[in-house]
Amino acid sequence: MRIVYSKIEHCQRVEEIAHPAVRAVLQFLGWNGGVEIHHDGDLPARSGIGSSSAFTVGLLNAIHALQGTMVSKQQLATESIAIEQEILRETVGSQDQVAAAYGGFHRIAFQPSGEIEVTPVTVAPECVRKLDAHLMLFYTGIARTASHVADTYVSRLGSNSDALFSTAGFVGEALAILNGRDPLTRVGELLHEAWAIKRSLSPTVVSNAEVTALYDSAREAGALGGKLTGAGGGGFMMLFVEPHRQDRVKTALRRLIHVPFSFDSGSRIVFHDSEREYPEQERTRTDTGVPVAAEPPPIA
Repeated sequence: MRIVYSKIEHCQRVEEIAHPAVRAVLQFLGWNGGVEIHHDGDLPARSGIGSSSAFTVGLLNAIHALQGTMVSKQQLATESIAIEQEILRETVGSQDQVAAAYGGFHRIAFQPSGEIEVTPVTVAPECVRKLDAHLMLFYTGIARTASHVADTYVSRLGSNSDALFSTAGFVGEALAILNGRDPLTRVGELLHEAWAIKRSLSPTVVSNAEVTALYDSAREAGALGGKLTGAGGGGFMMLFVEPHRQDRVKTALRRLIHVPFSFDSGSRIVFHDSEREYPEQERTRTDTGVPVAAEPPPIA
């Protein structure tokens, strides 16, 4: 059974739009014409899966294309960060926007200057398939706003610098695993170590009692490690589980929704048909022969 939630807005001016990200993107790009936007999401909002940033990145990409510009992944990431952090004033990081724009496997370095360096990581297809087969995603059913959770520990990051440097050191180990120099099961161990470190930043919010119980149950059933996606506090839990133990983990977490997923290549325009590509007579002719004003062609 699929539950569908629908909300429709009909507005005459951009500033009348209630959806904050839609309003901000259109204002940011100086859009002042007519446009019809349809958004279908398979996952609920405020679930910690990065859906808010993915929506902003995707809408930016689509509106840029509608304006006749195909922008780089770097520009998509930079502009979406500016919209969420500076225009919408949300207490969010920058990793979700970069991940949604680029997709795939990259080493992302956030420099003190504010510069973001994204370096592609070459991964053998077989390694990607194996990693994909070892990861499980479960929806906890606990909704929360990422900026609210982040507010509880952002002010304390300075006093937790040692913990943060520890997690940064995991990057090198992760690259070694992807290059086949370390066993794949080490990914699960790294996830568990990072879980303990992040929980220390805000033990009652990043991972509350209910989430901790779910994680402990998964570990007892065979998961080597895991993490809450996004800021924490609920949403989705990703687990590293060897394939032969996954049925046991599903049983242990049977009240949660298991969501299959796979790796993707980031935001992209899958169809773009510019209005100017149609001959004038084809754009204005109807079956009755009466000329009509042509609608802008769709972007999907």
